[in-house]
Formats: sequence, structure tokens, C-alpha cells
Amino acid sequence: MKRIVVKVGTSTVCHANGAINLKRLDQFCRVIADLKNESYQVAVVTSGAIGVGTNRLGLAHRPKTISYRQAAAAIGQGELMSVYDRFLSDYGCLSAQILLTKNITEDPAGKENVTATFEALFEQQVVPIVNENDSVATEEIVYGDNDTLSAVVASLIRADLLVILSDIDGLYDKDPTRYDSATLIPRVDDIDALDVSAELSHSEYGTGGMITKLHAAKIAVDHGIDTFLCSGRNPAILYDIVENEAKGTRFSSGGKTS
Repeated sequence: MKRIVVKVGTSTVCHANGAINLKRLDQFCRVIADLKNESYQVAVVTSGAIGVGTNRLGLAHRPKTISYRQAAAAIGQGELMSVYDRFLSDYGCLSAQILLTKNITEDPAGKENVTATFEALFEQQVVPIVNENDSVATEEIVYGDNDTLSAVVASLIRADLLVILSDIDGLYDKDPTRYDSATLIPRVDDIDALDVSAELSHSEYGTGGMITKLHAAKIAVDHGIDTFLCSGRNPAILYDIVENEAKGTRFSSGGKTS
């Protein structure tokens, strides 16, 4: 395992009010830099731009109109990338921003160009920081959630592993926020046969839920990429993941090839 895509959710990147969680993001960047020093190639798919922009605009809630969401994204994306760049630089890493939309990744020429960009960045030991281009995306060209985008990126760059850091410890047989009897499912070998109650937690500033995470895992697994879903509360869990010792849910590709 040498090439990893790590999707970090809004609940990991931001506080509940949408402000950047500097302590956690600093820890996350330190771990990413350390993995790079161990010869891992890591691409980060980050959420949080709209949440950060919403906070900077002084709005109490995520905007409901497209134009205001795009304005919030335009503000938040710049600040978010600035923080990533600053922290990664502190740990000796260069970072690069890649903003994607569906019309790019689903167009043969666009897909080829984006893939070549990733490869060039990896060759130069640069950490790609990826997000959906929310400031210009419309319904026709938007993925709508970064869980799906992370799986698409993983398939584009032929990653060995997709890690989805969330606000929950993994996939449960029922919603753990509602049922004390909920049991964590540590491994899923056949995602097509999965039969669980996909109820899920939602944060104020995020857009994803368990349904989108299962959809992302399905995309990745179908491309031969194992997917690991776990909590992002402690970014050091990435060390345990590469050592196969982490608590969470692993969706096995079962030897499929992309």
C-alpha cells in the first residue's frame, strides 16, 4: 500500500460553528507529512469550504440559495487552502490545490489531464488538496458530496486505499446515535449484499451521511480499492490504518482490479 486518498469531512475540519479546527487540522497535516516521509503518496479530499465561508460571513446557518453557497465556498476555499498550505509547509511539505467538477472527471480529455496532474504532483513529492469547485458548480456538473468525489479521485489515480474520516467510528447495523445496542461492523467483504439500516448522522455544516459513504465505498471497491471508514477525531488513526490495526469498517475489494 503506497498510494492513499484520505477524505476528511467537515466535522473533522471545522468546529460546530464552521470555524476551522486549527488543532485537529494541524495534527492531520502532521500525520500526512509523516506518511509522506515514509514514502506514501497521499491525496487529501477535503470538505469544509462552505462551512468556513458561512462562518466568515457571519451567517448562523448554511446558506439555502445556490448563489450564497457558492459565495461562501469562494470565501472558505481560499482560507481553508491557506491553512492546509501553512501547516503542511511547517512539516516540510508542498501542497497544491485541485478543484474538480463532474464535467471534468467524466470527460475523457479532462480525466486524462487531471490524472497527469496528479502524477506530476506525486513525482514532485507534493500533497494534492482536492475539493469540488463549489463556487462555480451547478446541479448538472456537481457531485454534491465529497465522499463520492474521494472515490472518483481514488479510481482516477489508481489508489491502493481510500480512507473516509467521519464523525462516526464506522458502519453500524443501526444508527449509534439513536440505539445503544448498535454494533460496529468491522469488515464488509461483499458490499452488494450489505443489508443494514443506513440511518445516519448529519452535521450542521456537512452534506454527507452514511448513504453517501456506502456509495463512495461501492465506487472504490468496484475499482479494486479497499475503503476504510472511521472517525476523524484523532488523525493519528491513519497510522493504525496503514498497519491494519485501526477501529472502523473496512470494505474489501476482494481482489477486484481497476
